[in-house]
Amino acid sequence: MTRAELTEKILDIKRENGWSWKHITDTIGGISPVLIVGALLGQMKLVRPLAAKAAALFGLSRTEEAMLNEVPYRGTPMPPTDPLIYRFYEMVMVNGPAWKALIEEEFGDGIMSAIDFDIGIEREPNPRGDRVRISMSGKFLPYRYYGAEQGIPEYGYKEEAAE
Repeated sequence: MTRAELTEKILDIKRENGWSWKHITDTIGGISPVLIVGALLGQMKLVRPLAAKAAALFGLSRTEEAMLNEVPYRGTPMPPTDPLIYRFYEMVMVNGPAWKALIEEEFGDGIMSAIDFDIGIEREPNPRGDRVRISMSGKFLPYRYYGAEQGIPEYGYKEEAAE
């Protein structure tokens, strides 16, 4: 069985039982619902205790349980073709340069981690149509300036303005 086949099996069981992702993530628990759903869709791994809970819920074999605990090959072809996922791609293409400029002005020369990272998704009621609220928080990781010497900073943290 491939990881993609396991994902399809999990989705089939979800459909057959009429389960919501909320039911599944509440039953497995232990980490963010985004990570649990990501793992069940083949993009993340579940630590052993959570892989065991998922296997029990879905009636999976030991081999399938072990697959949930393996580090997957992550990502999808670019650009994405699913309209909802494409909108995120579009947001980054359009707003990415501004986000980059603002983050660098505030923090320095570096990146926002997508590994040391939290994300939340919630419904925001609105009389003109409910909105999707997504909050992200990633650790700032400054670039390291290899070979820095003679008072040159080793990391790209924001420098104080020259006087």
